[in-house]
Amino acid sequence: MDKVMSSKWIITLYILPALLFIAVLIVIPLLLSGYFGLMDWDGIGAMQFIGLDNYITAMQDSKFWESTLHSFLLAIFSALSLLLYLVVALILASKIKGANFLKKIYLIPMLLSSVAIAQLWIKVYNPSNGMLNSILTSLGVENPPAWLADPNIVLYAIFIPIIWQYAGFYILIYYAALKNIPESIIEAAKIDGASPIQIAIRIKFPLIMTVFKVTIVLAIVGSLKYFDLIYVMTGGGPNGASEVMASYMYKLAFSSYDFGYGSAIGFLLLIITLIVTFIIRKATETKDTIQY
Repeated sequence: MDKVMSSKWIITLYILPALLFIAVLIVIPLLLSGYFGLMDWDGIGAMQFIGLDNYITAMQDSKFWESTLHSFLLAIFSALSLLLYLVVALILASKIKGANFLKKIYLIPMLLSSVAIAQLWIKVYNPSNGMLNSILTSLGVENPPAWLADPNIVLYAIFIPIIWQYAGFYILIYYAALKNIPESIIEAAKIDGASPIQIAIRIKFPLIMTVFKVTIVLAIVGSLKYFDLIYVMTGGGPNGASEVMASYMYKLAFSSYDFGYGSAIGFLLLIITLIVTFIIRKATETKDTIQY
C-alpha cells in the first residue's frame, strides 16, 4: 500500500509542472476572459460590473451572428476539404513515382508564416496585375472579379489559401495512417477480387477512421477560432463580409477598446467551440468495421 501511495506522489510530482503550465497559460486566461465579460471596461480605466449585459448584447448583435456564420462556413469548408486531402494521401500511398518528392512539396505552405501566405495570396488576387486575373484575362474573361473587394465572393476567396496552408499537414497525417495498414490485409482483398476503389473505401478508410475523426475535430475547431490570415488579407472587410468570430473579438477589444464586450465574445467563442467539439465527438462514436 505504501509503495502504491509513493508511486502516486511521484507521478503527481512529475506532471505537476505541466499542470501548472497549462493552468497559467490556458485555464486562468480563459476564466479571466469570462470574468472580464461581466465588466464594462476599456482596458485601461476602472472596471464596472454590469453582470450579463455584454452576453445579452452579443445575443442581439447581428454582426456577432454574421461573424459566427462565417466561422461555421469556414469550418464546413475545412471539413469537406479533408476528403480531398484523403484522396491525395491515398494516391501518394499507392506507391506512385515521386511520392516522397510530392510529400515535401505539399509541406512547403506549413513552413511559411500566415502573414507571408496572406501577402502571397493578396498578390495572387490583385485585380489589376494578380496572377489569377491575368490567367482569366488571357482566357477571354473581360471583367475578372475583384476577389478581396467583392462582398459576395471575398469569404470564399479567403477559404482557398487557408485550405492550401494546411493541406500538407492533413495529407501527411493520412499518409502515415495509411502506411500503418498491414500489407497482408490489402493483399487478401486483392486475392478476393476487390478493386482499388473498393479497397480504398471499404478497407483503408475504415481502418484509419479513428485518425479521420481526430482530423475532423482539428479542422472544425481550428476553423472556428481562425484569425491571423483573414485579418491580414481583409481585416474582416469589405463591410464585414469576411468577419469571423476571432477577428470581431479582436476589433472590439483592440480597435474599439471595448475589452468587456470583446472578452464576452471571446468566452462565447470558447463555449461554442466546446459545444461543437462535444457534438462532433458524440456524432462520430461509431464502431469501425471492415467490409469487402
